Amino acid sequence: MTDLTQHIRALKGPILVTGAAGFVGANLFRKIFEQRQDVHAVVQTVRNWRLEGIPDANIIGANVNDSAALKHLLDQVAPQTVFDCVAYGAYSFERDPGLIYETNFQSIVSLTTLLKERGVAAFVHAGTSSEYGNNSAAPDEDATCLPNSHYAVSKVATSEYLRYMGKHHRFPCVNLRLYSVYGPLEDGSRLIPNLLHKALSGSLPPFVDPKTSRDFVHVDDVSAAFILAAVKMNPDLYGESFNIGSGQCTTIAELAQLTRDVFHVQEEPKFGAMEGRTWDLADWFANPAKAARMLGWQASIPLATGLRTTADWVSTLTEDDLKQRSKQVSNKRRRIISAIIACYKDEPAIPIMYQRLKETFLRLGVDHEIIFVNDCSPDNSAEVIRQLSEQDPHVIGISHSRDFGSQMAFRSGMELSSKDSVVLLDGDLQDPPELIAEFYQKWEEGFDVVYGRRVQREMPWHWGLLYKAFYRVFAAFSYVNIPLDAGDFSLIDRKVVQWLLSCPERDLFMRGLRAYVGFRQTGVDYVRPERMFGRTTNTFSKNIDWAKKGIFSFSNVPLTMLTTAGLTLLVLSIIAAVVVAVLRLVWPDIAPRGITTLLITILMFGSLNLFGLGLVGEYIGKIMLEVKGRPRLIRSGLIRHGVVTEQKPHL
Repeated sequence: MTDLTQHIRALKGPILVTGAAGFVGANLFRKIFEQRQDVHAVVQTVRNWRLEGIPDANIIGANVNDSAALKHLLDQVAPQTVFDCVAYGAYSFERDPGLIYETNFQSIVSLTTLLKERGVAAFVHAGTSSEYGNNSAAPDEDATCLPNSHYAVSKVATSEYLRYMGKHHRFPCVNLRLYSVYGPLEDGSRLIPNLLHKALSGSLPPFVDPKTSRDFVHVDDVSAAFILAAVKMNPDLYGESFNIGSGQCTTIAELAQLTRDVFHVQEEPKFGAMEGRTWDLADWFANPAKAARMLGWQASIPLATGLRTTADWVSTLTEDDLKQRSKQVSNKRRRIISAIIACYKDEPAIPIMYQRLKETFLRLGVDHEIIFVNDCSPDNSAEVIRQLSEQDPHVIGISHSRDFGSQMAFRSGMELSSKDSVVLLDGDLQDPPELIAEFYQKWEEGFDVVYGRRVQREMPWHWGLLYKAFYRVFAAFSYVNIPLDAGDFSLIDRKVVQWLLSCPERDLFMRGLRAYVGFRQTGVDYVRPERMFGRTTNTFSKNIDWAKKGIFSFSNVPLTMLTTAGLTLLVLSIIAAVVVAVLRLVWPDIAPRGITTLLITILMFGSLNLFGLGLVGEYIGKIMLEVKGRPRLIRSGLIRHGVVTEQKPHL
């Protein structure tokens, strides 16, 4: 047994590797997975080519920029060792400053805060040598950082934050500043894979300035540094940063000559001007003395050896493979969908819904996840969902402790969804899954929300008339622009989902919130069919409740009408009093007499008062519901791979 194997087995589990779809994260995950099964790869959406052959049970989809997804992830795994390899902005085409800071800094703050609450043995973060910026020639860890890009600034901020957390809050964390990592599974657009692909065919690619230097360190050595940092975690290491590089300054000219010698290439190298990222510098190499002193780590794989082993991997790839295994190309993939189905008394419809969704996604050629939310249905829905999840890893089940309603069922699924968008459907098959294809087309055209517009309902005419009347009254009363005849059935982009989840209310009216958050929205017409199985759970009283929910959530018109009516009646009362007084003085016999007029007046004003109290009471009731701060929903269980996991509250 090698020392590294012993160290891997000594790690405290369960183990979490975030950013495991990336180059370093995938290599680190695979090296640990070879020795133990309690390690989980966290990917933003779905597995990619780097995780081929890994069991679904060891891969978890979660967007680390989504706080709800992070909470669920940690609840699900309860990790003791976390290797954080998430990064955005290291490639020249990753230019969104907001996403750079959100991914590289804010997500780390959220993650470490949650880990500190729950307790963790070790948190090892993948930093970068870019933190040094213009001070890039063999700086030690205490050297001044002179960041020269948004990416570098975000990474410096994270390393300083981890130093603060480690030194002042005793959080067990370290930051590894990685230099030019190379090896198997590297992005196909990078220098080393392209160099070796050409060298294996007896040629060389064009090079940049021959004097440009880099510190090339093999990914196996980098993985060993992560593992050593976690195993040797102690208070002296908390918050420290370490340079992870070979310490060798290798110029591009030396790399070209070494490649020629190792692979017997006769072609002379051709050099040109430096190009690539705007913040790249001519000299960029490490001083790894601190890592050797405090971690007992040093790079052990010579560059020549590393090139040979990497060439073994490159030799299995064609030129097209290299192009396809580029992050820039993979970022242009077809976006993927989470289908969220609210289920209540829908046991016979669930398998049909599943089959129709699978056929729709197959025709679209998109990856997906299907989340069935069992809202404490009294039938056997939970077991049907469990069986589906056992045969298909794309299926996830959520069980609620009681009937929280379809709106909370949708929110529950949205909190756990991990894909680029969500589609909300009722479980009774009245929302046809086949319409998702049209939703997807509109989404690809640039719309952020695509909703189904019910141009016709297969139901008795008087019910259809009442529904149409409600939508028009609701739209007229609402202070936001509510689309007519649009229900919950819709496709919602991930960025809109995050805004919806940030809305704190407990008395949800999803279609109103969807209109409230805005963004680019459009509708797709369809005919809503009758319920395929059983009888509808909607009654006249429930429909009245729906109308009240929508109007009182998104309209102040009832209060305005009450104020207007009160003011109007007050004016009329004053006018009537003046008229009666004048009549009494001028024409005494004409003035109204008797108690009848008085009773009618009292009854009218009394009824108005009661109506006003009722309206105000409805609004106060909603306020009371919100300020109590009770849980919006309670999940009794989560179903994955046919296994039901009990959900516990956060205390």
